[in-house]
Amino acid sequence: MSKKMGVFIPSFLIILLALVLYRLDDITDVASGLIDATPKVVISKANEYSLNNDYSFVQKSRDFIPYSRQDLINIFYSILDNGYENFTFYCPSEYVECIDDMTNIISNKTLITDIGNFVHPFNNFQFVELTTSSSGEINIKITKTYEETEIEAVNRKVDEIMANIFTDDMTNTDKILKAHDYLIDNTYYDTDENNDDLNAYNLFFEGKSKCFGYADAMSIILNKLGIKNYKVGSASHVWNALYLDGTWQQIDVTWDDPIVEDGSRITSTIRHKFYMIDTETILSYDTEEHGFDFNIYSELKNNS
Repeated sequence: MSKKMGVFIPSFLIILLALVLYRLDDITDVASGLIDATPKVVISKANEYSLNNDYSFVQKSRDFIPYSRQDLINIFYSILDNGYENFTFYCPSEYVECIDDMTNIISNKTLITDIGNFVHPFNNFQFVELTTSSSGEINIKITKTYEETEIEAVNRKVDEIMANIFTDDMTNTDKILKAHDYLIDNTYYDTDENNDDLNAYNLFFEGKSKCFGYADAMSIILNKLGIKNYKVGSASHVWNALYLDGTWQQIDVTWDDPIVEDGSRITSTIRHKFYMIDTETILSYDTEEHGFDFNIYSELKNNS
């Protein structure tokens, strides 16, 4: 070997080492990718009804990688809030209980109903289908409460109502009261126990619904006004909570509306007993149907 070649080889090695050090992060990423065989999650753009809010009980997931049961709850909430109809994510190998925890969450109808109360009614679910694989893949399929044609019709109807009952000089407080009174004056609670699937579409176009139809209708209007809100659920009832002027307040349009059957009024008009009240007040009126879980709707703990 010549003296010149002996000098060249160490110089080459020094240059090669410098290149390796310079691109060390990229090399590390490639190596990690080869070691970690977990597929990447495809995160699509949220739809127009995504509210993108974080609460004490649920928060938006940024990467859809779960390491705990709460992460799975947040992922399910995010799937709903983003308006996805199908979504696939993966359990990391270190989270051994991941599939069992997800299965238990989806099987808990009370829990997933409570989670759905935090999203826009148009993104909420009617049915949830879960499929898993031994490799850690989890797929969630959502059948939504409202069909696209119903959403379009309700949007047109609500826009028409708001244009007729709101004026430019009204505050949000004025508008909420007008919307509340409109619903009371133009609808009634359906007492037919066979009509369990009534929603806001039925309320606006048939003039009748159950409590979840009233709550959805109020939520749709509040969202159009840009007011932060969610539905509050108990074991047998649902109503609205909203954040206005720095405090959380509650509205139960169902209980403010008199019950009407066959054109005859069964109850007297209540009107505003359950309008913009705090937790202490609503529980003083009724603890059976309005007894909600403070661990879930914890924003309402200290608004009394």
